[in-house]
Amino acid sequence: MLSWFRSRAEDRQRAIDLYGAIVAQARRPVLFARHGVSDTPEGRTSLIILVMFPVLERLQQGGRRARRLARLLIETFITDIDDSLREMGVGDLSVPKKVKRAAQALGERCLACRRAIRAPEPVAALADQIAATVPGLENAPAGAAVLARMTIEQVALLEPIPVDELAAARIPFADPSDNAFARYP
Repeated sequence: MLSWFRSRAEDRQRAIDLYGAIVAQARRPVLFARHGVSDTPEGRTSLIILVMFPVLERLQQGGRRARRLARLLIETFITDIDDSLREMGVGDLSVPKKVKRAAQALGERCLACRRAIRAPEPVAALADQIAATVPGLENAPAGAAVLARMTIEQVALLEPIPVDELAAARIPFADPSDNAFARYP
């Protein structure tokens, strides 16, 4: 019985560590300065979702424990949104509604990203989806294309990585400052 609790606590800590690595990548200044993402709570949240998408996809391909880690990663995201809203002084009555919207956005955007990367023209499809959902990129097709290429590269980078390495928050992230991503197909 105690081993079950210990295993659950370890998985929760792994999800927190994994989420920390994702947030660190999503907060890279180059994403805001060079690629045009609005440095606002909405822009930062959109980037976290975009960076989290490939990790969630890879975890969902794993076994039962990997899928549980994916669920815990989503719970960590939701907890972070709740904590951030409260820190910003959002009223207690509106926090649950905003958290619910953020959770829905995560699910909807991950589904849209999954569809886009399976489209015949994945970079164009994902760039359109990113331009429609990431603040600051509505009129910046070049920035959306760079983020689309980076996301597709991230999916490819994570594919051969064993789930245990992901669980240890050892993620090889695509470099957002790499000029190779600036090419539009």
